Amino acid sequence: MLPASAGAALGGVRVLDFSTHCAAAMAAMHLGDFGAEVIKIDPTVEDRGRAAPGYLAWNRNKKRLALDLSTHADLRVAKDLIAGADVAIFDGLPGTLEPLELDGGALTREHERLIHVWAPPYGETGRWSSLPPSHTLLAGLTGIARAQASYSGAPVHLIAPQAYYGQANCLAAAIGTALFERMRSGRGQSVVVSGLHGAAQVFPAISMAGGPAMTWSAPLGGAPNYRLYECAHGEWLFLGALFETFYIRALEITGVLTDALADPQIAGDLDAALHGPGARITMAKLETTFRTKPREEWLAVLEQAGVPCGPVGTREEWFGGETIAANGMRVELNHPELGTVAMPAVSLELSATPAVTPCLAQPIDNTELTVRATAPASGTDGRDQAPLAGVKVLDLGVVIAGAYAGMILASLGADVVKIETESGDPFRFAGGAFAGYNRGKRGMVLDLKHDGAKDAFFEMVAQADVVLDNYRLGVRERLGISYERLREVNPRIVVVSITGYGRQGPQASLPGFDPLLQAQSGLMQAQGGYGCEPVFHTIAVNDVGSAALSAFAVVTALVARARTGEGQEIHTSLASQSVLLQIGQLTTYPGAPAPAMGARDCIGASALERYYECVDGWIAIACATMARCTALCHALGLEVPDVQAALDEAPDGVLASMIAEALLPMPRDVALARLLDANAPAVPVLRVTETYTDAFLQENGYYESYMDPTFGPTTSVSGFARFGRTTTGFQRAAPILGQHSTEVLTDYGFSQDRVAALVESRAVVQA
Repeated sequence: MLPASAGAALGGVRVLDFSTHCAAAMAAMHLGDFGAEVIKIDPTVEDRGRAAPGYLAWNRNKKRLALDLSTHADLRVAKDLIAGADVAIFDGLPGTLEPLELDGGALTREHERLIHVWAPPYGETGRWSSLPPSHTLLAGLTGIARAQASYSGAPVHLIAPQAYYGQANCLAAAIGTALFERMRSGRGQSVVVSGLHGAAQVFPAISMAGGPAMTWSAPLGGAPNYRLYECAHGEWLFLGALFETFYIRALEITGVLTDALADPQIAGDLDAALHGPGARITMAKLETTFRTKPREEWLAVLEQAGVPCGPVGTREEWFGGETIAANGMRVELNHPELGTVAMPAVSLELSATPAVTPCLAQPIDNTELTVRATAPASGTDGRDQAPLAGVKVLDLGVVIAGAYAGMILASLGADVVKIETESGDPFRFAGGAFAGYNRGKRGMVLDLKHDGAKDAFFEMVAQADVVLDNYRLGVRERLGISYERLREVNPRIVVVSITGYGRQGPQASLPGFDPLLQAQSGLMQAQGGYGCEPVFHTIAVNDVGSAALSAFAVVTALVARARTGEGQEIHTSLASQSVLLQIGQLTTYPGAPAPAMGARDCIGASALERYYECVDGWIAIACATMARCTALCHALGLEVPDVQAALDEAPDGVLASMIAEALLPMPRDVALARLLDANAPAVPVLRVTETYTDAFLQENGYYESYMDPTFGPTTSVSGFARFGRTTTGFQRAAPILGQHSTEVLTDYGFSQDRVAALVESRAVVQA
């Protein structure tokens, strides 16, 4: 058992953060936010890396200890600290920990209760695994860059490194899970969450024989009902009419429906106006109509009709606006040299064990640390069980954010039951996308508006550990399943709720869809760049972030419950993630460097970190150091420029043109071989279809194939972490509607007669 510490969920947990990169550092930030004692191990006394403002955020709530592991004395000190630590986090390249005897195998053999965490920037093995960290390379390898729609068909460089943020969130969830498992088994283990895991979490690609995955095919959005539109005066809004009822309403109030039905090619056929070739006609009419009036007029009309929509704004407007302030999503801390540092606050609210008061990292020396004795291992081995085996989750989540949170918990071994109404999760229309976000669950139909179903639900809650939803604010109360009511049934229950805009402020009651938050938070505008069209991200940024952080919150609350015996309520929102997932771009102080801005079809951060076309495909290079720039130029037969100036050159400058001209005639494999032989880091930029058969991804177990009950043979990502002692992964495909209704009720102790009565009354439906 972990000792309590001022009521914090992770109080008493000591974490040694040996990270050198933002993903692992941000994961440790999440642990520190909830009371873990995080000691940042750094080779120097100076606060390295603060030139990047985000460094100040993802190293908050930490103690900084200067230890240079290349010296024998400091390495010995580090190993002494590891002996008394609960968690040790590393993110070095493959092969760098073994010579120091800091690898997972060595340390977990020596310290049975230690949770050893490794976060390699790509994979654990294979051709590309030892390249230096670069989000440009990672996004190229995993299909993310090619999946992001562009006007030219070129890959797109994401200016907010979403795969790194995904890796951070997966790391935090995996560490919390390992801590929870250790409280039952008494043993630690090694945990690996690679950059590939992070990419898989934010972009869980799926390929199926029986139907395509849901994709957006244009930078503004490929579907007319879920798309960016330009209004008068060059202002933009996002129409978030994901479901057909919203879309028809939008067409009616804009007057486009009548106009579209009158078109000779549609000829009064509503279905033709909404789908197929006719949808493009309707979209063109919407484009013309929206340009006739100012954005504020359209937003007022759409909001009055209850159609989800939102303006495209800037980061500064959003981070300084009412929604962020009302929900406490911004914090300001005083730095003795830099002045006031503003950064996103903790994105999770835990009612019983709230986040600690934030502070900037504080330097310490070794004499200030209490030496902790190594606790003996205890309990059972737990080798044959998943880390969340026995944890029961009732999943009321729909669409992506709520449903995906349940899927992540299922991948860690929880028994997750997806509960739907008879009409089903409205996202089932999305086919492959629904299947991709709901794997690993059992499914049942239980209509909570039916008295018999609600009674059955409460009986299940009495035995469950977690209830998860992403209802609009107030819906739980109207259904009679508020946290207070569920707590009466089961004081140990952990209840997680994901809303769109938080529980306070002018937008709290509005429905939240991921791209509405992309638009309002400034992410779309920043990706598009100054004076260009905003960009709809293919990654459902705020949805997938909410899912991963909700999984972390669940395991954190379970760790706290193991100590206190009490459950609690958890809340987060898409709005919270909209700032967290730009934490490196939103953290600022007087005189701080401005965050990067994109451009139309943004192709890279600089001439030396961008995507280049070859004769038969694209490659990504990451050569933004003097040595790598020189190596690149030598490999391509280019005259070495003023290297210092070259490091700052724009992605469309003279040097970029020279590199592009040299690479364009080359086959991709030839270019890669030449660059890698010269120690100029480069990788292929893969289309999503190429990733399914890529040798490097196969070697690292990125995908797995299985049989989906609806779509047949299917391939999708295999998981979001690898545990050394316990098993993880998906045990089943996404359920068809009501597939396991009677099985679940039986497992929850309902008699055959009771199950039959519930089915007969239609409170429960069995497929």
